[in-house]
Amino acid sequence: MPSTQFGRPVAVTTGSADPDAPLVVLLHGRGSDESSILSLVPYLPTGPTYAAVRAPIVEGGGFAWFANRGIGRPVAESLSETLTWFTAWLDSVAPEGRPVVLVGFSGGAAFAGGLVLSDPRRYAGAAILLGTLPFEAGVPVTAHGLDGTQIFVAQGDQDFVIPRDLLDRTWAYLHGESGAVVVSRRDAGGHTITQETLAALGDWLVTLMDDPSEAPSE
Repeated sequence: MPSTQFGRPVAVTTGSADPDAPLVVLLHGRGSDESSILSLVPYLPTGPTYAAVRAPIVEGGGFAWFANRGIGRPVAESLSETLTWFTAWLDSVAPEGRPVVLVGFSGGAAFAGGLVLSDPRRYAGAAILLGTLPFEAGVPVTAHGLDGTQIFVAQGDQDFVIPRDLLDRTWAYLHGESGAVVVSRRDAGGHTITQETLAALGDWLVTLMDDPSEAPSE
């Protein structure tokens, strides 16, 4: 894998040891680390390999996926650098042909969005959990940019961490001009993944792993 200023990613894997099994990449929130997002795995379906990856930028007591110019608003140059870093790692562990699904929470959701918007055909699907897409950050958020791409999106009606305008814009884009095949949930709570959302995410992953062309849609 090519070297970068960030070094080789730290990733914790669990689940299937089959190198051809679908790979579900878990992307934690800003200021956290891979151990927090790994805690979702017991609630998700068996069968895939799960890889929880640590973001490359040290921030506070944890790590971040990109430098911010405001909450939910990545610095374009920083996002470009970390997308390149991540993609080099992914290509080393999941050659073309191995299904890859992204599951990102909060800042990790924005990073997952950047990845799938930059190269939608590379991924079997992406889950955007309690986060925004990276608008005005150098990735194409365009009409039909995700045509046919399987997307799971979950938001909390009382989420005051991510700016509401970004959450609403994400919801509208994914359900509208993106062209994505969307499964979505709205919870009454805040910036937290609920048990109901976890169950729905698990169902989406099961269907996606069985046959990506038949993932449920709304």
